[in-house]
Amino acid sequence: MVRLTPVSATVTRWRTEAYARLHARLSAVVGDKTAKAFGKLGIATVGDLLQHVPRRYMAGTELSDLSGLREGEEIAVLAEVAGTKEHSMPGGRGRLEAWITDGRGRLGLAFFGRAPLIKYWQSQLAKGSRGIFAGKVGVFRDEPQLSHPDFVMLDEYGKYAGGSKANEVLAQVTQTSDLIGIYPATAKLRTWNIAESANLALDYLGEVTDPLPETVRERAGVLGLTEAYRAVHQPRDRAEAARGLERLKFDEAFAIGLAMARRKAIARSHPAVPRTRRPGGILDAFDATLPFALTAGQQLVSEQIFADLEQQHPMQRLLQGEVGSGKTVVAVRAMLDVVDAGGQAAFLAPTEVLATQHFQTITRMLGELAAGGTLDAAEHATQVVLITGSMPAARRREALLAAAGGEAGIVIGTHALLNDQVQFADLGLVVVDEQHRFGVEQRAALGAKAESRPHLLVMTATPIPRTVAMTSFGDLETSVLREIPAGRAEVSTVVVDVIKNQSWVPRAWERIVEEVAAGRQAYVVCSRISSADDSSAGDDGFAESVEEGEEPREPAVAVEDLYAELSTGPLSRLRTAMLHGRMPPEEKDEVMRRLAAGELDVLVSTTVIEVGVDVPNASMMVICDADRFGISQLHQLRGRIGRGAHPGVCLLMSSSPTESDATTRLHEVAATRDGFRLAEADLRLRREGDVLGAEQSGRRSSLRLLRVLRDQELISRAREMADDCLVADPELADPGLADIVDKIEAPEWLERA
Repeated sequence: MVRLTPVSATVTRWRTEAYARLHARLSAVVGDKTAKAFGKLGIATVGDLLQHVPRRYMAGTELSDLSGLREGEEIAVLAEVAGTKEHSMPGGRGRLEAWITDGRGRLGLAFFGRAPLIKYWQSQLAKGSRGIFAGKVGVFRDEPQLSHPDFVMLDEYGKYAGGSKANEVLAQVTQTSDLIGIYPATAKLRTWNIAESANLALDYLGEVTDPLPETVRERAGVLGLTEAYRAVHQPRDRAEAARGLERLKFDEAFAIGLAMARRKAIARSHPAVPRTRRPGGILDAFDATLPFALTAGQQLVSEQIFADLEQQHPMQRLLQGEVGSGKTVVAVRAMLDVVDAGGQAAFLAPTEVLATQHFQTITRMLGELAAGGTLDAAEHATQVVLITGSMPAARRREALLAAAGGEAGIVIGTHALLNDQVQFADLGLVVVDEQHRFGVEQRAALGAKAESRPHLLVMTATPIPRTVAMTSFGDLETSVLREIPAGRAEVSTVVVDVIKNQSWVPRAWERIVEEVAAGRQAYVVCSRISSADDSSAGDDGFAESVEEGEEPREPAVAVEDLYAELSTGPLSRLRTAMLHGRMPPEEKDEVMRRLAAGELDVLVSTTVIEVGVDVPNASMMVICDADRFGISQLHQLRGRIGRGAHPGVCLLMSSSPTESDATTRLHEVAATRDGFRLAEADLRLRREGDVLGAEQSGRRSSLRLLRVLRDQELISRAREMADDCLVADPELADPGLADIVDKIEAPEWLERA
């Protein structure tokens, strides 16, 4: 067994002796006031600042592109003065208008002050001179404008030549580098203030011991750490800046790889109860009742899981697959295998609706095999129980007793399963559904409920690009289900611009009537519940919000409003019902029962139907305000139709501008049903999410420099080297390696692990 020493003790020694300056508080270098401003950027130490690299570089002779400026955006641009005009105002004050240009477009500047100051600014802004101008983009007379921008003027060589007194700091910045770095900045922390602070940090740092072993640096072909920092913040040319950036990106990739390799080693170091497959038990009985043949993919993945379950260390496996690829059947077979071996399985779902649907689906699939403990129970039968936060107290108490006593072989629930009240007799397997709704911390919480570490199967119906899987789930083995079971129908997807094609809205309702007349069922999906809500988010909170930089839009259509409109108007002759997450559980269950039984024609719903709903007769879906949703969510929703023999139609209704990112998303979804292609597109548009913590979707990302699509090769190389390092040094005796892991892993997570 691998013995893993505490990282923190080794790291404390390392930081004290050789590495302390990188971890010094930034206030020690730039002062408390400036350090506080850096806090807005998430920068607290000298090392954080040196990792904050320019987003681009400018030479003093290269003008910025002024096209595409957005109102409200903080910018820093290099441009040429096109002219100025002075305006007198009462009381000895004045206004100076100026215009700067990139040779094609132009940007207005506005200054207000007393006459001497106006004259000074005008003298600085001579026509034909060049400078860097920074401020927030506003609009004046329908033209973009900077009001009272900070600026510095440059000479013909791109060096400081004067400007507003507060910005003379750029004199030093332009003297230390032939390129001017343009940093991600704030209104109170301009790009040249950051550059000056970086220079101070470099002076303070001096030469530090490189945390990467020399063998790794040579194999990777990267610069030393101090040299890389200087190349990024004080480059002589763009090639040098690129070499410095490559080292910092490698550090990030290597750190993630090492952290993931260590997580896997930690998991394998714990003992687990082997769950050996038992012939003639409940699993074989279940297989005999299946009304269909398993796909080749389902059989292969099941065998991988069974082999993992027989090991003396916990299984750590990610099962990802296309919408409708049959992951639930694979999960049920794994759980039954554990039940045959005398253990229990917990199935964790992200919402009550989904947990209830899984409970009903699994109970239905098992039939009499789920009636354990009753007089007429079949041989080998077990109990399947549901535990959610809103269950009636009596039912919840019965379910808790069945789980604690071992009578329930399968326990299905939401986050309520993480509650201290939930105990198991012998928890052998944890299945986590829709992993993107959970984080690393929640993966670990259920494991604490067993004496020996339970085996873990993580599932996602959102296909994950290979490099994301490597960075986000590198501690897990991966199985993929690409094959769709036979009998699934085609689904046509159409993007409907409701601004340009208003007649399509009533036509959509007519189309639903036609589908129902043909004996089919339909869904209408909205992104929020009530028009009284302040936000556009649905009841699960995962509806997509307005993109940064997009114009404010009309509030999204609400389920309650649209249901009232449709059920008394165009769909009044149909059997229509409403579903959302705030309804009482009994009402939600009854609506889903009636839909599955064919007693309803149309369901007007939020995204609670996104996953797990299986109504083969449903053939049409209208998604209102589809531009409010992300690619993966649209793909999931669309997967609710075409699950039987009837072709499906999905209408993506949108009022988003033609050239917007939201419309691009919609056309990506309409172009393909390949979830892996859509996952790549989603990643390009929305970035990676926090690959190491609980925030595993959206724009927030723990990756500062890496982009997992762009840097796939680098990530793969770094991961391979990280694996080799941990094999050679499993206890992380090398203090530099220990520090790398310590910085990227939260101590709380390591304690749980």
